[in-house]
Amino acid sequence: MKTTAVIETGPDGGFDIFLPDIDSALFFGDGDTVQEAKEDLQNSYQEVLSVYQEEGIPVPEELRDLEFEYKYDIGSFFNEYNWINISALAKVLGMNRSLLYQYKKGNTYISHQQMKRIEKGVHELGRKLLEFSVK
Repeated sequence: MKTTAVIETGPDGGFDIFLPDIDSALFFGDGDTVQEAKEDLQNSYQEVLSVYQEEGIPVPEELRDLEFEYKYDIGSFFNEYNWINISALAKVLGMNRSLLYQYKKGNTYISHQQMKRIEKGVHELGRKLLEFSVK
């Protein structure tokens, strides 16, 4: 079963991953990098399954064969892909550069509509990059 795993920048500058749609168990991942946080989440998941097995308790349906679908908040996206030039991206997106910096830092509210606008722009940029080839 697929479930959303939200990646956020933690207060220590590392990365935290939480599962907003899982109710039957509380587990999460954290690490200095996104990869470390993903590995920690996977380990936490295995530990939860082990506890159910050791206690002889049936594993809840929502925890069976979990696949994590990772999603970033805006700040953690820019922290993970820190090589993206915010000023250049703002220009491509037709956004105010200062506002995009504020979103990156988490200093201002970002609406769902604005997040989708950034996501769409990054995806369009990715498609353009896939067209690149050398001869």
